[in-house]
Amino acid sequence: MTAVKRPSHLGARLTRQSTAHASEPASALASEQPTSQGKQHTSHNSHDSREQNDPHDAAPPTDVSALAAASQIARHEVIAQVLREALPYMELLRGQVIVIKLGGSALAYQRDVLEDVIWLHRLGARPVLAHGGGLEIDRWLDRLGLQRRFHNGLRVTDAETLDVVRMTLERKVNRELTQGITLLGGRAVGLSGLDGGLLRARPLAPELGYVGMVEQVNPGAVEALVAAGYIPVIAPLALGLDGQALNVNADDAAADLARGLHAAKLIYISNVPGILAHDGSLLSSLTVSQTRRLIADGTIRGGMIPKAEACLRALDTIERVHIVDGREPHALIRELFTDAGAGTMIEREGAEPTQPA
Repeated sequence: MTAVKRPSHLGARLTRQSTAHASEPASALASEQPTSQGKQHTSHNSHDSREQNDPHDAAPPTDVSALAAASQIARHEVIAQVLREALPYMELLRGQVIVIKLGGSALAYQRDVLEDVIWLHRLGARPVLAHGGGLEIDRWLDRLGLQRRFHNGLRVTDAETLDVVRMTLERKVNRELTQGITLLGGRAVGLSGLDGGLLRARPLAPELGYVGMVEQVNPGAVEALVAAGYIPVIAPLALGLDGQALNVNADDAAADLARGLHAAKLIYISNVPGILAHDGSLLSSLTVSQTRRLIADGTIRGGMIPKAEACLRALDTIERVHIVDGREPHALIRELFTDAGAGTMIEREGAEPTQPA
């Protein structure tokens, strides 16, 4: 399946709305033009119907990079149009908690993500960065000669594996992300779900070993850091009822954090463009019911299923969840501050508009 990057638009505001009807089958949803962007996408510029025989009559490009490259308008006018599009979104997110989950597969592209997180913070939002680290855990298990085992997509975590998980998440990945934010000019504090009893969990299943399902979020420590002007960076570990540390799936931990913090948004940053239709085009906007149908009919499959299910659980209490590709430069900022976005947005039915009227 070929992922196709969705073009951005400049000019008339293109509010992202899911227009697929709840009664339509998933196959119709997957090919629906207003909610998907793929190779068949064409610009909705009002000049598209003009004759193109004379190059001087051709419609001017409508995205920022094309305008700048073609010198169609002055640079300050490009800047003004970018700000005109972004400012309403900035106003909506000012003072709001945004939980951002950086997947282990996207850690190689973390500099752009960390820059975006810092910019969000400086714009008045309150970002909380959760992270995974599965690929790094695998590397350390291989180095130590320990077997990797999975059951239903979850890592089987015995005592030896738990030691490697904790070492990798707390002492390596978390510290590197925290230091990275600091080096880029931000203020970050690293912690895990064990600190301050942030995440309390019960063992998920005996065959998984020390793997937990979060049952309680105690957000006091995170709220204190946010109020003090820091960006919390959180590793997905939880405290069992008996005091035993438990490994928690990072997507699930981020969803539980978002719920416990009453976040305005939850954003998953991974190594995929978002949720794709059968033809490989990107589905830019979905509702909860549409997402469930895509899981049922197999459009959403493999590793995207647990991520989509985590999104749906988070939507019990928050209005929108986003999935974006961390390999794309500054995808987080483009997803939050442009009309076209950069990935897939899933929202509750009846959610409030994403921009002021």
